[in-house]
Amino acid sequence: MNKKSAALEYHSTGRKGKIEVIATKPCQTAQDLSLAYSPGVAEPCLAIEQTPEDAYQYTAKGNLVAVVSNGTAVLGLGNIGALAGKPVMEGKGVLFKRFADVDVFDIELNSENPDEIIRAVQLLEPTFGGINLEDIKAPECFYIEEELKKTMNIPVFHDDQHGTAIISAAGLINALELVGKKIEDIRLVVNGAGAAAIACANLVVSLGVKRENIIMCDTKGVIYKGRTEGMNKYKERFAVDTPMRTLEEAAVDSDVLFGLSSKGAFTPEMVRTMGVNPIIFAMANPDPEITPEDAHKVRGDVLIATGRSDYPNQVNNVLGFPFIFRGALDVRATTINEEMKKAAVFALAELAREECPDSVCRAYGNVKFSFGRDYIIPKPFDPRALMRVAPAIAKAAMDSGVARQPIPDMDKYVEALESLQGKAKETLRMIINKAKCDPKSIVFPEGENEKILRAAQVLVEQGIARPILLGSEKKIRATLQELGIDLNGGVTIIDPANSDKANGYADEFYRLRQRKGLTLSESQRLMSRKSRTHFGCMMVRQGDADTLLAGIDSNYAETIRPALQVIGKQEGLSSVHGLYIMVFKKGLYFLADTTVRIDPNAQELAETAILTAEMARMLEVEPSVAMLSMSNFGSVRHPQVDKVRLAVELVKEKEPLIIDGEMQADTAVVTEILQSSFPFSTLKKAANILIFPDLTSGNIAYKLLNKLGGADAIGPILMGMNKPVHILQRGDDVMDIVNMAAIAVVDAQNNGRP
Repeated sequence: MNKKSAALEYHSTGRKGKIEVIATKPCQTAQDLSLAYSPGVAEPCLAIEQTPEDAYQYTAKGNLVAVVSNGTAVLGLGNIGALAGKPVMEGKGVLFKRFADVDVFDIELNSENPDEIIRAVQLLEPTFGGINLEDIKAPECFYIEEELKKTMNIPVFHDDQHGTAIISAAGLINALELVGKKIEDIRLVVNGAGAAAIACANLVVSLGVKRENIIMCDTKGVIYKGRTEGMNKYKERFAVDTPMRTLEEAAVDSDVLFGLSSKGAFTPEMVRTMGVNPIIFAMANPDPEITPEDAHKVRGDVLIATGRSDYPNQVNNVLGFPFIFRGALDVRATTINEEMKKAAVFALAELAREECPDSVCRAYGNVKFSFGRDYIIPKPFDPRALMRVAPAIAKAAMDSGVARQPIPDMDKYVEALESLQGKAKETLRMIINKAKCDPKSIVFPEGENEKILRAAQVLVEQGIARPILLGSEKKIRATLQELGIDLNGGVTIIDPANSDKANGYADEFYRLRQRKGLTLSESQRLMSRKSRTHFGCMMVRQGDADTLLAGIDSNYAETIRPALQVIGKQEGLSSVHGLYIMVFKKGLYFLADTTVRIDPNAQELAETAILTAEMARMLEVEPSVAMLSMSNFGSVRHPQVDKVRLAVELVKEKEPLIIDGEMQADTAVVTEILQSSFPFSTLKKAANILIFPDLTSGNIAYKLLNKLGGADAIGPILMGMNKPVHILQRGDDVMDIVNMAAIAVVDAQNNGRP
């Protein structure tokens, strides 16, 4: 699938667009309705009428930002209009939510009249806690922001200006330290005189760059005193008395080049003429003014940043605006002032100098980052950015007198921010990145299935795995062509009917099963024509594939039976066991056994608990195990309860796990119940591994959580197999397959043993 088709499908699949509104209070009963609306809603209305600040107590205003645009300067697309810019504004809302849990309504205004935009935004003030102006062309954007900041009592922030300025300024501070130059001594050339360029220049002046040491250029050349062509009052502030007239002249002996212009604006010759240890921030998107490769060809001492994620030192606004608004909203700031912007600059600069955590390195393919010429700006997925920038903003707001609700305990505030970062998606990304570090071959018996082929494309493009597709090569290639998928030779296609290994596999399978009713001729039929799953499992057994993933077109029993017949269980185990990972917004739960053992005995329950804990550790989750039952610590006497109690004892004899039971499900997952009613329990907080006493309860629980509880289910994951084999569900979508493939690869990296 080409990028255009993939992008259009991404935005149109399922619920259209990228955002939805979700109620935060129950509305299931008549009582709920009477509180949510009439008559109960009158009470907060009257309270707000008496005390307007109570709107922050009784409504979503305090966590709600408007992303406002008229579509006149959208990304690299230009003036495409308000409606065409809506996907970008929705995307901005997604970033606000993803990185800082800030809610957003996108507001597209169908006007190019700045006064109309100003009036429209002013009228929105009762609804929102902050305004993020976006993709409004210069010079109108300057006037709009200035007027709104004068007249509104909530933060107004034009991210195209100040977001870029903050991130680039943080990078500049670190770059100057690395090259041994002082900010007050440098000569800076800024190519571009739009919103971002002027904001960058203004901010670095406030940080110490001398205004007379800045030469700004636009499409007409140097902005000099006395120039009249293409000028406005904002450019005029950077007009200098100089004989220079071209960017080429300005670049000579300069220390820093800031590019906020267009592809190719900086030539190799310009780089060659710069001063010693030159710094270049080529921030044009999607293509920079000069690529790092071209710059390094000319100068070995150049330090370069771009706006691209595929080069080091990405100037990415997502490092700024979510956290800036988070801090501003949390102290109910009336504005985002210069002190707050500078606080964000220094927080980001300092963060890049700290040791980069493993979780960030894993998110970028296990690349180790350390402060230096290729790492002067933190990475967008660095979870520490929220905890550093938002408190810095909040403190600066308090210190500068614009905070209406100061934070009394900053340490507790940082802890609260940390709790906003759900671990579920982070864990999924970690699993994928672990897989990418050492991709393994995965055989897909249902290689003709369209979802499998789409998933194979993702696996190949992201370097997660090396897919092996079983099926008719003619059918597979025809389907790939029909779907517009080019796998660029990244997959292997094998038709078992034509494979030269089919007979050898048949002989081996016959050897394994000849005393269990299998004939040689039946074994040959299975391997060559009848069962691609048997063929795929034999590939894994014989070392021709690292792992197998199957089940999208068949029921569970049809898939697990060949795996048990060909691969078998690990030596020393009484059985194999099934696991589902349930992904909630705030975390992961491991549920077992949900798919294999119908009525396990105490020994089998103990095995399930130990294997599940090992799987959790493999996925870098510290296990806390609850053995579930209908009883709480002896409250019921019954054989079904007794086996759970015995299983806990068996686990404790074998493994030093945090485990307890027997206990009821609510006791296991509610810390308050554990602490108040059962303070003697080994578990001091809610468990993340739930071991069910039988298949019936486990299977029912995971399906209800998936369908009614809003959890994503990853699985079924087989534990205890002699070699890694995993099973898909009918109805799995492409990303379900990708996630399971990543788990299969990580399992294979550990040779099937967590």
